[in-house]
Amino acid sequence: MKVQWLFYGLFALVLFTSTGCSYEGKKNEVTIDRIDAEEILKLDPDADIFQYDGVIYKTNIDWVQELSLTKDVQIGEIKSRIDANTDFKDGMSNKLPVGAKIFSTKERGDILIVEFEGKILKYLAIVEG
Repeated sequence: MKVQWLFYGLFALVLFTSTGCSYEGKKNEVTIDRIDAEEILKLDPDADIFQYDGVIYKTNIDWVQELSLTKDVQIGEIKSRIDANTDFKDGMSNKLPVGAKIFSTKERGDILIVEFEGKILKYLAIVEG
């Protein structure tokens, strides 16, 4: 009888620890809680941000700018610019111009490259961990 309870205990332990994480099967994708534009702009009112696929991305992060990254495929573009309101939707930015092109990177799934007016900026996904 003790062996049976030990088996059930180990099974429950494995079940609980394995369901805590998820893998989506996409290249370099990590599933983490998201932070919204309002929270970011409260912490840094001058932040240069945009939203893509429900995630806020921010630039002017020193270590990100120093990375050598390769632009991959275009995945979107900035559709609207919003100055005061923090109710962001996908394709919205607070500083990027409408039409700026958004690209994935070959090396990292949490950094996107944005091109506009001859400029190239790197944006990091801002998530709560």
